[in-house]
Amino acid sequence: MAGFRTLDAIGDVKGKRVLVRVDLNVPVADGKVTDATRIERVAPTITELADKGARVVLLAHFGRPKDGPAPEFSLEPIARATSEVIDRPVDFAADCIGDKAAAAVGALKDGEILLLENTRFHKGEEKNDPAFTEALAVNGDIFVNDAFSAAHRAHASTEGLARLLPACAGRTMQAELEALEQGLGSPVRPVVAIVGGAKVSTKIDLLMNLVKKVDALVIGGGMANTFLAARGTSVGKSLCEHDLARTARQIMIEAATAGCAIILPSDAVIAREFKAGAANEVVPVDKVPEDAMILDVGPKTIETVTQWIDRARTVVWNGPLGAFEIEPFDKATVSAARHAAQRTREGTLVSVAGGGDTVAALNHAGVADDFTYVSTAGGAFLEWMEGKELPGVEVLKA
Repeated sequence: MAGFRTLDAIGDVKGKRVLVRVDLNVPVADGKVTDATRIERVAPTITELADKGARVVLLAHFGRPKDGPAPEFSLEPIARATSEVIDRPVDFAADCIGDKAAAAVGALKDGEILLLENTRFHKGEEKNDPAFTEALAVNGDIFVNDAFSAAHRAHASTEGLARLLPACAGRTMQAELEALEQGLGSPVRPVVAIVGGAKVSTKIDLLMNLVKKVDALVIGGGMANTFLAARGTSVGKSLCEHDLARTARQIMIEAATAGCAIILPSDAVIAREFKAGAANEVVPVDKVPEDAMILDVGPKTIETVTQWIDRARTVVWNGPLGAFEIEPFDKATVSAARHAAQRTREGTLVSVAGGGDTVAALNHAGVADDFTYVSTAGGAFLEWMEGKELPGVEVLKA
C-alpha cells in the first residue's frame, strides 16, 4: 500500500477549523446509544485535535434517510453520547451546511468540538455533488478522514472534501490501514486466510483475490458446502448454492495455479433441525444423510485448522466456521479463534479480522481484544480483502 498522509503531516492546528469525518453510525434505541464502540474508536483523533487547539467539526452519517431530514435519523442523541465517551462538551448544529452550520462553526473556540447534522440529509452527499462538497468545505481549513468504514464510498464527506482541503487520515483510519498492510499488503509469511459465512455468492471476488495472495485458504460455514458439492460430495439438506458449483471449481483451479492450499472440512457436525441444543452428531463430510444439515465443522477439521494457524505467521479472518450463534454449533469458531488469539498473545502471529459476523464471533469467543486488529468497518473491510481500491483511502495517498 502506498504511503498516506496522517495527522503528523498537517502541522499546527491551533485555531484551525478541522472537519473530521467519523463513523457514528451506532445502534440507538429510545433515543440512547446502545453500543458506543464506534464512538470509542474515533475518540483519540477527536481529543488529540481538541487538545492541540483545533476547532473540531465532526461530520457523520446515520442510517439511510431517503427523503431528506427525518427525526429518527438525527445525530443529536449521538452528540450527547459522544460527549459522554470523550468526557468533554460536544455541541450540535441542526444542519451540516448553510446558515445553521456556519453559525455553529463560527461560534467555536479553540479546543471546542461540534457535531454537524447527518450528511445524508442532503442528496448531494452520496452523489459526491461538487456544490454540496463546496458547501461542506467552507466550514473547514483542514479535512481529516477517520471513517475507514465509509472509505469504500466516493461520497462528498469521504472523498470529495479531500480534493478541496488539505487532507489526511485520522488515528483510527491510520491504525486500520497499517493493520491491513500487515494482513495482506506486506505480510509476514506464511499467510493463512480463514473465510466463512453463509454464501459463496457474496464472496466470489474475495475468494478470487485471496487465493492469489495467501498460502492457504480455510473455507468454512455454509459456503464450504458449496465447495464440497462442487467436488461431488452430497451435503444433504445443508445450505448450499448448487448453481455456483462451476464458480467454486474455478476458484479451486485458481488456487492450485497460485500454489494456495484450499482447506475444506473433512468432518462435520450435523443435525436435523436448526435450533439450540438440537440432537447432533459428527460424521465424515462424505457421509451426510440426505435429511440432515451441516451446522459446524467437526473435531478433525478443527484440528486441521489449528495446525494451519500454527504454521502461519499471519492470519486474516472473515466469517465464522459454523452457525456460531447457536450452541453447540459454535465450537469450531470458538476453538479456532481462541487458538489464534493465544498465538497472537505469545507474539508469534499477526491476526487481522473483520466483518460484522466475524466481530460478533470473536466477541462470543471472548478474544476480540487479543487479536492484532479487529476491524469494525464491514463493507470497506470486505472490499479491501477483495483487492479493490477504496476512494476514501486513495485520495489520502501521499
